[in-house]
Amino acid sequence: MKQSNNNPKLIDLSHVIFDGLITYKGLPAPIICDYLSREKSKGFYETGTEFQIGKIEMVTNTGTYIDCPFHRFEHGADMSEVSLEQFANLEATTINACNVTAIGPDFFRDTDVRGKAVIVFTGWSKHWNTDTYFENHPYVTADAAQYLKDQAVKLVGIDSHNIDDTTGKSRPVHTTLLGAGILIVEHLCNLDKLPPDGYKFNAVPPKFKGVGTFPVRAYAIVTG
Repeated sequence: MKQSNNNPKLIDLSHVIFDGLITYKGLPAPIICDYLSREKSKGFYETGTEFQIGKIEMVTNTGTYIDCPFHRFEHGADMSEVSLEQFANLEATTINACNVTAIGPDFFRDTDVRGKAVIVFTGWSKHWNTDTYFENHPYVTADAAQYLKDQAVKLVGIDSHNIDDTTGKSRPVHTTLLGAGILIVEHLCNLDKLPPDGYKFNAVPPKFKGVGTFPVRAYAIVTG
């Protein structure tokens, strides 16, 4: 019998979060430790049934994370108010913008992006967890953000330090996209493994109230 080639392949697009990781200079690193260690749990459970309960202290902008409108706007939807359909099973397309710093609208015009998750591959994730990652990183321009808004995209992801130019104090891409209810995922990785299109993108955070940004396990589902 001929074997089917339609078994879905999962591609992990998230960085590992570890104790002491610096995602964004100036923000504290996560503290990951035991709340209840296996050794201490022996005082509460029968022999052979030890447990570990972890404790994490971190800012929400840690690792690979997703932004929803509340991150930028006081009255915008927070993580508990964004529907699951906006995070998961999104038709996606990959935009190759390697070796480019300012990613303008021309990078998107020749691709059908309407109603899709637009994943911008810059290759910058190769600098992850180094000083180089924070400086002169690729970003999407304000004009490109306006074009993506006009195309009613569902989500925009990037494998860079920030979707905005961080050399100044304005953040027009966050303002434009989040103002239109378009979610943003930053600090992706492994985008070189994605096909140009025809796959599904997923980046689902916990359902927190009063939170506008949170780490995700972003992944792609590729069939064929």
